[in-house]
Amino acid sequence: MTEHTIPNRFAGQVAVITGGAAGIGLEIAARITREGGQVSLWDRDAARLDAAQATSGAAHAHMLDIGDAEAVAQAASATAAALGKIDVLVCSAGITGPNTTVAEYPVAEWRRVIDVNLNGIFYCNKYVVPFMDRNGYGRIVNIASVAGKEGNPNASAYSASKAGVIGLTKSLGKELAKTEIRVNCVTPAAVRTAIFDQMTQQHIDFMLSKIPIGRFGEIDEVASLVCWLASTEASFTTGAVFDVSGGRATY
Repeated sequence: MTEHTIPNRFAGQVAVITGGAAGIGLEIAARITREGGQVSLWDRDAARLDAAQATSGAAHAHMLDIGDAEAVAQAASATAAALGKIDVLVCSAGITGPNTTVAEYPVAEWRRVIDVNLNGIFYCNKYVVPFMDRNGYGRIVNIASVAGKEGNPNASAYSASKAGVIGLTKSLGKELAKTEIRVNCVTPAAVRTAIFDQMTQQHIDFMLSKIPIGRFGEIDEVASLVCWLASTEASFTTGAVFDVSGGRATY
């Protein structure tokens, strides 16, 4: 896919990208940087952060586990102090958890998936919103999944966590509708990134079989949609869910 960068679309803005050291998050960070924004990468992988910062041109990086509420609060304050403000938040960090039945799902793994995929996005939204409110402007884009709409078999924690992200996004979007802060989410079908390493081949094949277009999504296809939602152009859209699913989603 050919990328069409929009010059200066994010000029003068500061964006936080969680899960920004790899995959979709890294592509979004690089694109926002190319379009004039300053980016802070948030990620738990210290080894990848330095390389990702250099690759994306990000102005700032912060290592943390987004499942730790206090760490997220500290990261938000540190980012605002380093870069002056926060205009954009893209929550891309996430894990799949094991592929197994509900009856066999380990309780500790269930909690881990919910802590990262749902609680972590709640913490990021919660602690960044006050900085946006202070500046009278903001864009939040939460990365959910088509699994949150349809419920993938043998991926109950992942599906439940992403359904929770959709609900959180709708709720927060309505709460902030009278402000200049817009909150939306995207629900991709499967996109081939390192997250596939956490899945069984059987589950990967199942996901592909559900996509009418007949292929997995590309990272830049998701980034294009996210960057529009993160921009000033998305001014009359909030609490909404945007599919990028190759025809899979039916609602």
